[in-house]
Amino acid sequence: MRQALAEAAAARETGDVPVGAVLLGPGGPEGTPLGLGRNAREATGDPTAHAEVLALRAAATATGDWRLSGCTLVVTLEPCTMCAGASVLARVDRVVYGAVDAKAGAAGSLWDVLRDRRLNHRPEVIGSVLAEDCGRLLTDFFRAR
Repeated sequence: MRQALAEAAAARETGDVPVGAVLLGPGGPEGTPLGLGRNAREATGDPTAHAEVLALRAAATATGDWRLSGCTLVVTLEPCTMCAGASVLARVDRVVYGAVDAKAGAAGSLWDVLRDRRLNHRPEVIGSVLAEDCGRLLTDFFRAR
């Protein structure tokens, strides 16, 4: 999560909401980072440039495979519906997030896309990891705006 927090902090430099993600290879928390991402919607003008999507894309490029089975996605904010859906489609084994997103979270807060039994893949979900640190980064960003 500390690496994801570093990515989130870097997103502030481009005026993007400070959310960061890292995709770890097999081995859970001990896995090798395969892809990093930070919000880049403002920087790129791309509405899909969320930290999770960019980390998944980087990992797929690094491995040469869109199937990221055995991998763990670590993100500083609870994924939205798009990012939760992308995680399901990429077949990641687990999603670990920091701050809860009561307004748009899709890992149990507002929706629960990641554990929806109607889908063909359901990653393990671990929430509220370093939640205070992750939340403070977001709160400080929005307070300054």
